[in-house]
Amino acid sequence: MSAVESIEAAAVRAGSRNVLPAGRMLSTRFLRSELRLVFGRLRNQIALAVMALVPILIGIAVKVSSPSGNDGPQFFNQITQNGVFVSFATLTVALPVFIPLALSVVAGDGLAGEASAGTLRYLLLVPVGRTRLLAVKYAVIVAYAFALAVLVAGIGLITGLALFGGGDATTLSGTTISFGVAIWRLFLTCLYVTAMLAAVAALGLFVSTLVESAVVAMGVTAGTVIVAQVLDQIPQLHTIAPYLANHYWTNFGDLLREPIMTGGIVRGLLVTLAYVGIFGSLAWARFTSKDVSS
Repeated sequence: MSAVESIEAAAVRAGSRNVLPAGRMLSTRFLRSELRLVFGRLRNQIALAVMALVPILIGIAVKVSSPSGNDGPQFFNQITQNGVFVSFATLTVALPVFIPLALSVVAGDGLAGEASAGTLRYLLLVPVGRTRLLAVKYAVIVAYAFALAVLVAGIGLITGLALFGGGDATTLSGTTISFGVAIWRLFLTCLYVTAMLAAVAALGLFVSTLVESAVVAMGVTAGTVIVAQVLDQIPQLHTIAPYLANHYWTNFGDLLREPIMTGGIVRGLLVTLAYVGIFGSLAWARFTSKDVSS
């Protein structure tokens, strides 16, 4: 059954006078439908496949070159000691640009894609309200962000264990933690990365409410991320860096210290929460007052 057919069928069922149960059923069905739509779309699957190749390439490159010393990005020097660090190193490399770009495609397509395809008005026929529609779209985008983080970390872990083995891991503080604790902190890293990407999701969804072209929404979202990264790297603009959400993206490194340093992580979460609140509010204000004609 197509997405439009699912929507129309749900709308017919919602015609029942038993409004509350129908609303609960509809919201669950709509969420599952959106998840299938996003994760079943070919371009999104290709993006996941490409991201899955990154940790494999990094692991092979380190295996061949066997780097030593203190040069190179964070975590790269620990890879040969424990394969779990392939996951952390890959997230360090992919998070600033590659993962946000993949997420920008999904976020920008959220509402603009429906508008350009002429299916947005069908979605609004379902009596769930625009606020719930917006919330479901946002939840699915964040779910895709989590999938990106877990995929990169998971493939990195498998690659690292295959090439370098596992065992106890040495933290950035020089202490040793068990392999199980290292895996737990890798999972916490995935949650932190997802939280950071929530700001990109909110931005993309807001842009998606402004235009009816998915390509334009994707481009604006991705372009904004790139500009923010450039601004964060300019020393003369260091005064604005703490106010940029991307400034805290790689603070997950503090999870690999003993004890865990929470200061930078908490600041990153608070700044990201502010961005989510701002862009989420703007998206809600725009979408709930928007005249949808397509």
